[in-house]
Amino acid sequence: MITVDSSVWIDYFNGQTTPQTDLLDELLDKNSGQLVLLDLVLMEVMRGFRHDHELATARRILSSIPVLDAGGQALALEAAAHFRALRRVGITVRGAIDLMVGAWCIAHDVALLHSDRDFVGMAQHRGLRVWTGFEG
Repeated sequence: MITVDSSVWIDYFNGQTTPQTDLLDELLDKNSGQLVLLDLVLMEVMRGFRHDHELATARRILSSIPVLDAGGQALALEAAAHFRALRRVGITVRGAIDLMVGAWCIAHDVALLHSDRDFVGMAQHRGLRVWTGFEG
């Protein structure tokens, strides 16, 4: 399974070409059933649209992706533990939602496609798997 952070989705819907949006394009084209969307990421992405036609396009694209819950007490406590452990090594995760997304990915062993520095420390020190593309 693979999930994509809002940092990539936002660039994607804004028409920006980055290595991560290229990977997202590839992931959407393959339509392999590997992609899941977290409810927190869905909220972050959908709240940013200013125009109804852009919102409708995003809803159409995102509606084909299963949406999973990313919260709950146990995950909140795990996310707090990740935050504290990272802070002990001098890394501060700035976004609470990023912390929850990263904790969910670690807990469920799901790879994350992102373009947000908040996840770098989680990958280096907490076991977050970063998705870098299809192999072979």
